[in-house]
Amino acid sequence: MRVKIKSSDRIGISQEILSIFSLKSWNVKSIEVQTHLTFVHLDSSKLSFAEIERSLKKVSGIIGCEEIDQMPAELRENHLQTLLSRISDPIIDIDTQGVILASNAAANQLIVDSRKVRPLVNSNITQLIDVPLKHFLTSNEVSLSINFLQQPFIADVNPVVSANKITGAVISLKSMDKVGRQLALMQSSTDDALKSIIGVSEKIRLVLAQVKRFAELDLPVLISGDTGTGKELIARALHQLSERKQKPFLTINCAALPEQLLESELFGYESGAFTGASKGGKPGLFELAHGGTIFLDEIAEMSNYLQAKLLRFLQDYKYRKVGGTKEFTADVKVISASHQNFAELIEKQQFREDLYYRLNVLRLELPALRHRTEDIQLLVNHFVLNAASQVNQRVPYITEEALLMLKAFHWPGNIRQLENVIFRLVALSENDNISVENVRSVLFESNDGIQSSSIIEEGIIKEDIIEEGITDWAEAQANFERKLLTALYPLYPTTRKLAERLNVSHNKIAMKLRAYQIKA
Repeated sequence: MRVKIKSSDRIGISQEILSIFSLKSWNVKSIEVQTHLTFVHLDSSKLSFAEIERSLKKVSGIIGCEEIDQMPAELRENHLQTLLSRISDPIIDIDTQGVILASNAAANQLIVDSRKVRPLVNSNITQLIDVPLKHFLTSNEVSLSINFLQQPFIADVNPVVSANKITGAVISLKSMDKVGRQLALMQSSTDDALKSIIGVSEKIRLVLAQVKRFAELDLPVLISGDTGTGKELIARALHQLSERKQKPFLTINCAALPEQLLESELFGYESGAFTGASKGGKPGLFELAHGGTIFLDEIAEMSNYLQAKLLRFLQDYKYRKVGGTKEFTADVKVISASHQNFAELIEKQQFREDLYYRLNVLRLELPALRHRTEDIQLLVNHFVLNAASQVNQRVPYITEEALLMLKAFHWPGNIRQLENVIFRLVALSENDNISVENVRSVLFESNDGIQSSSIIEEGIIKEDIIEEGITDWAEAQANFERKLLTALYPLYPTTRKLAERLNVSHNKIAMKLRAYQIKA
């Protein structure tokens, strides 16, 4: 029986209560004292509450008593256990000898799943892990890559300190799947990548159709396209539409890291693999992305050594960590991308042909922005809204002349460059309109204006004048003139300026503009 006794706050009242219980030969299992309150747990099946209440009336200062279900310590313990049981991560408390003092339900479930008969509490953690105990008994918080019951985890270790002395540690285990999902969440900036792919052109509709089809196939995908065409966005859409969408999506730029660092980032490393290596080692992206997708951007920049190691991994999805001998298996979908010409790289022996065939099972070609000009207005409207929201100002109106110039530009940096230009236009806008003069100022009066102008002209001459379906010389010539004048007229917006640029009479330019119905 458990009772709560209310009393005045006077010295010795608890001792008098215990004295009465002692004279009655009642077995006191525990007692807790608070200001004005005394909690007593009596071990007696025949004892009645009425008898306890009559006995306490003899004590001066007793206000009253009542029967309770739990002692305060029991109540706190139950709340703590309920709290711990709701935490999905396994949590273990150990002493300095490695003996497990307490564990939550998630940790106990690991024992059940491993089919071990002995419970965790009172077991020694050294029998369950693959790293020395000393790594857990540190004065600072640390994170270790360990195997617990032969399963990989990231262990967050918090020391338990009493009287300036380490008396143990509390260990929280995070599965690689959970760590990978958290890392993917930090990398992600798009909730629905497919909705972020803006465009109605035939080329972009074809890409979207291929994305939806390829997402159903659990095969490697190679994405090619110029810089800024949205390769990572397409890769993210492939993941979000696949059966792996609940698992991690991790990305790495192969051109951003040196060979040794890229190898450890991809495959991880064992403890002591090299000078400065973290205690307990470190998981790689393949391990963290297990069950999900990994996106290898700019894969053409990967060294020959790593190309060979990646090829070995793609054969059976087995790998070894740097400095390790144990083989691991990673169930991942590999999506790679590059803006480079693989045929030329293979011919120069800068990229392995056998790796190319492993990666190029499914192929996605992303069109350059200059080849999908009908999408530019949609993209401009989208970026204008975003930019206005970011700089906290009214959404400006883009004039038809300004939009025509944006459509005529060559966009060597593709969508990324267009987004940056629109942001600058909105941020620098002093009224509600963005005029052709504003666009010309941003595009051509900056330091790289001459370079940009020459790029557009080169692009017209080298790429855009040849189309399928040309039947004769006259049609090809007319097509060339139309494209040339359409692109250059916004840059030289008078017949005289354009005539000077092309070294012809302004009357001829005026005639051609009328013939092709080209307006500034």
